[in-house]
Amino acid sequence: MIDIIKNQYSEIQIYDNYMIVTMNEGITVLPKHNQILINIVNRYFKKKSFVYITHRLNSYSVDPAIYFETSKIPNLLGFAIVSKNYKAKLNAEIEKLFFNKPFEIFNSMELAILWAKTITGTNQ
Repeated sequence: MIDIIKNQYSEIQIYDNYMIVTMNEGITVLPKHNQILINIVNRYFKKKSFVYITHRLNSYSVDPAIYFETSKIPNLLGFAIVSKNYKAKLNAEIEKLFFNKPFEIFNSMELAILWAKTITGTNQ
C-alpha cells in the first residue's frame, strides 16, 4: 500500500495500479464528488493506468450520472465492485449501464484485485 486517504465521504487505500474505496454509511455519491477522484488520480496515477475498486461494506446511494464523468478519466482502465449483498449487486448492475469501460462485480476483494492486476498488466 502506498497511502491511505480519509475524507468525510470515504476511506481510500492507494496501491500501485489500483485503489480501494470504502464509502461511508448513508452518503449519496454525486457527480460533484468526481473532483476528489480526479485529485487522487493527478497525485498518485498521473502517468500510469489504474483500476477503481469499491468495497461496498456500508449502505449508501450512488447517482449513476457520476459514471459519465468517471468514464472520461483516460488512465482509468476499469471499475470493480466488491460486495456479498444481493441488493448492492443489483444496484451495481444498473450502475454498470452508465460506465463505458470494463465494470465487474465480485464477491471477494482477492478476485477484484486479481482482475485489476490483470487488466493493468501488473499480474506478476
